[in-house]
Amino acid sequence: MHKIISFALGIVVLVSCHTSKQATGKNNDGFVRIFDGKTLTNWVGDPTYWRVDSGCLVGVVTPETLLKRNSFIIYQGNMPDDFELTCEYKVSAKGNSGINYRSEKMTDAPNALRGYQADLNGPNTYTGSNYEERKRTTLASQGEKTIIPTIQINPDSLQSQIKNNQWIPKQVVETLGNPAELKAAIKVDDWNQYRIVVKGNHLQHYINGVLMSDVTDNDTINRRFSGYLGVQVHVGPPMRIAFRDIQVKKL
Repeated sequence: MHKIISFALGIVVLVSCHTSKQATGKNNDGFVRIFDGKTLTNWVGDPTYWRVDSGCLVGVVTPETLLKRNSFIIYQGNMPDDFELTCEYKVSAKGNSGINYRSEKMTDAPNALRGYQADLNGPNTYTGSNYEERKRTTLASQGEKTIIPTIQINPDSLQSQIKNNQWIPKQVVETLGNPAELKAAIKVDDWNQYRIVVKGNHLQHYINGVLMSDVTDNDTINRRFSGYLGVQVHVGPPMRIAFRDIQVKKL
């Protein structure tokens, strides 16, 4: 969504990724680190965009490597159906990324996923929202608690129920806070913690401990209870995204 000058600045602010917590293995609290901070073991993506840099899983799009479609690096290890995921991320000023989960690999494009996404971007207009990549689009915007009803429609005709990148049938049942206060909880040009809690058809996204979106997906035709985990670089201007301390716990 989102000048080369901004990109250059983004590199400066994002180079420091070291943390003492980078190591795979199970902790006493039940979390398992799935990125070791040193290698891409169990992660598969296009090396044009993805690498390990200073202890982080880093995605970079340059003026020479602009994307025609979104590209993911996909975790190949086992993912529990119900889980809690925590990680820290840092995104460039005009960057756009996300954490996909319970997603399916696409056969019509390399390194592509379709499914639920914990959205994030540099301006923090979408950070924390629940966006379904290549499917129903926005299921809950930042600050929304929603219920997604079943609709009797062919999955190939979903576009008819999308307007302004929002899933029309969604029902907003509650607001989660003052929009300005929610956005103020997200740091700019700094590390933020993303926490995703997924149990059954209930999907919650937290940033720095603040609940940003809450979805109950009652759509028995289109919802998913299992699938792949991956992180994204997005079509648009040059960008950089860094992730560290990626941990998953089975619920």
